[in-house]
Amino acid sequence: MKKITYVWQDRKRTFLGLPLSFTKYMLTEDRLFVEKGFLNSTLDEENLYRVRDVRVTRSLGQKLFGLGTVTVYSTDASNGETVLKSIKNPIEVKEEIVRLVDEARKKHNIRASEMLMDHPDPCDHDGDGIPDHPMP
Repeated sequence: MKKITYVWQDRKRTFLGLPLSFTKYMLTEDRLFVEKGFLNSTLDEENLYRVRDVRVTRSLGQKLFGLGTVTVYSTDASNGETVLKSIKNPIEVKEEIVRLVDEARKKHNIRASEMLMDHPDPCDHDGDGIPDHPMP
């Protein structure tokens, strides 16, 4: 069995920026993992080649402690939004994710335009490319 090598990992941080949480974030060269829970835990993963956008938000309290929240949007139907709450160095983490997304897309020969086609219009129920009932 191959050991997973993480290029970045952190925990959700709480008051005063302390990592006193049971939520862990791990990033490899091609996947993003979020593990939540103590007695019962859940591990979600996101393939980086499916990422559409990455956003950083920082509240005043987060700024005071060098924290921020990184939100990763993807074309994955089951997990379209992955949130890395209250992590250290959020801008650097975002930049690392963007870099790894580009590498993963090159590795899988995926263009950005293909990612847009992967995400169908929610109003197009029959798949013909025309919304069945246009949004108002």
